This record gives sequence, structure tokens and C-alpha cells, in this order.
Amino acid sequence: MPPFLDLPKRGGKPRQRGLTHVLDKGLSLAGVDSLMEVSGDSVDIVKLGWGTAAITGNLDAKLARYREHDVPVVLGGTLTEIALRDGRLDGLVAWLRELRIEHVEVSDGTIELALSDKLDVIRRLAREFTVLSEVGSKDAATIMAPYRWVEQMEAELDAGAWKVVAEARETGNAGIFRPDGEVRMGLIDEIAHGVDVERIVFEAPRKSQQVWFLERFGREVNLGNVMPEDVLSLESMRLGLRSDTMETFR
Repeated sequence: MPPFLDLPKRGGKPRQRGLTHVLDKGLSLAGVDSLMEVSGDSVDIVKLGWGTAAITGNLDAKLARYREHDVPVVLGGTLTEIALRDGRLDGLVAWLRELRIEHVEVSDGTIELALSDKLDVIRRLAREFTVLSEVGSKDAATIMAPYRWVEQMEAELDAGAWKVVAEARETGNAGIFRPDGEVRMGLIDEIAHGVDVERIVFEAPRKSQQVWFLERFGREVNLGNVMPEDVLSLESMRLGLRSDTMETFR
């Protein structure tokens, strides 16, 4: 670090707050190495998007690379939803064990799943895995009342989820965002009033969205669906090293 800078200290990994949750949509091994070389210290968890883990040609090698850098990996919640839809949750659990993956995402953004059933799945998986439970629909036309977001998040945390993920899709135009990418500010205010923000990962793939959350909750807010090429940019904004937050974090 240049000696003339007086930057704030970020907690060391594994962090419980200020998480940067990165979306791997199909990185090559060279891409993983590049990500780790440039910004590995800023990557807290990597999600292999959707169901890509089932068809990627470098899965074992990729997991080994992330493991070498002590970066936990979670498979996309789509795989969990497919397993639940087809009655094959035991098969998913067996595969996670085989892959030595210790985190699992539980979502219902596409399938219809009663909350009571989702809570049962969280309780079961939390006995063996670190659970990230996603709340919200992937359908931009689906609107859920703020109190329902709060109730569902609280219930899923009580069931054993480590963090709840506020849905936004990788495009940042659903769930906690409007179709044009604008933050549903009233919704976020209601959520923050009812749920401990440190236990929420807000999906925010766009820079403007990341800036909004940093200004609203501070540099240690948990942000998800961050693209690999944007990790260093986000970390610079957390530290006030980019004009977008330079005055916010003086």
C-alpha cells in the first residue's frame, strides 16, 4: 500500500461482513488464476452460476484452484431447485460430498415451493453444509410485499441459513430491483428495519447498484452476483479509492 494513503482496515478472511460474493459464469482455469492473482483477497465466496457446474469441462480442476486459495464455492440454486423438483435431493447431497463442497444454496426463484417445505430443506442441509438461502423471484413481474420478504428471511435464518440472499438475478432487474435496475428503496428500508443487514447478501451486479448499497449501509455491506472483472472495482469503492465513493468514505 502506498505510504501516503491512510486506508481503513478490512477484516481478514473468512469474513462475516463485507462479503463479496462472485458469480462464475464459466471461467477457465486461466480466468480463475487471473481472478485470484489480481483480487483474490477480496473474493469471499464464488457461485458457479445456475446449473453450469453440471456441464463445465473443468469442474474438478476449478474447484481445486479455488480450494488452493481458501475460497469457498457454492453451486447455483438452480441445481437445488431441479433436485427438489425431481425428488433427488439425496443425489445432490451425495454429489456435494463427492466434490468436497461445503456450501449450498437453497432457492425457490423458479419452482413453486411452500415455505414450510423450504424451511425443512434448510434445516436438513444446515446439519451438514453452510446454507445460503435465496429469497425473491427471478420473474421481474412478480412483486412480493415487503413484510413477506422480512417474514421469509427471518424464518429461513431461524431454520439455519448462514446468510439470506436478496434476489436480483445476474442482470439486476428483478427482486430487489425494478425492471430498469432501479433499487426498490422502500423495500430495502423495510427489510433493513426487520432483518440484521449483516446476515443479508444483496445481489447487486451493476456498479450503480453497488454504490447505492455502499452509501446506504457502509463499506461492510454484503454484495452478491459480482462479476469477476468487477471485484477490484468494488473493493476500490469499499475503500474510497474510486470517485463514486471517495467522499462517502473519507
